[in-house]
Amino acid sequence: MCLEQYTMLSRQLDQLMELVEALVRQIPGAEAMMSIPCVKLTTVAGFLAEVGDLSDYDHSQQIVRHAGLSLRENSSGDRKGETTISKRGRRRLRALLYRAALTLVAKNPEFRSLHLYFTTRRDNPLKKKQSMIAVCNKLIRVLFELGRKKKYYDSSKVLGPHREAQMQTAV
Repeated sequence: MCLEQYTMLSRQLDQLMELVEALVRQIPGAEAMMSIPCVKLTTVAGFLAEVGDLSDYDHSQQIVRHAGLSLRENSSGDRKGETTISKRGRRRLRALLYRAALTLVAKNPEFRSLHLYFTTRRDNPLKKKQSMIAVCNKLIRVLFELGRKKKYYDSSKVLGPHREAQMQTAV
């Protein structure tokens, strides 16, 4: 009986994922977002479900704030505290982006080199979790641009000339 129930549930899950895929492919720019290596249907569907229509946003920093990944300083009076993320946003969006960033750092060469640069740079190196938050912010910016402009992923444009120059001098 348990095996029959498992089979039925897995069949329903497959049908649901086919429906989600059909719906996501109707959204303009979703196909371009899925062109990022290691970013698949579930990530793009979750991102668009939490964020909504990308044309409602003027710039990607609004989505960063919406996710609760913007920085804030914990300070009071003369005491200057450490800077942390605000966490005043969508918890599921933050979790989705963090899981996607973990995969990107593990398998995507551009995001891996960016994470390595953030953690090993000479001036102000970041801790690993801080670097992952920076990678999440980069992922938001990349998804936003690809979704808005409906352009496919180009690995040469991810880092940009300024960041590539910084990474070359760090090596």
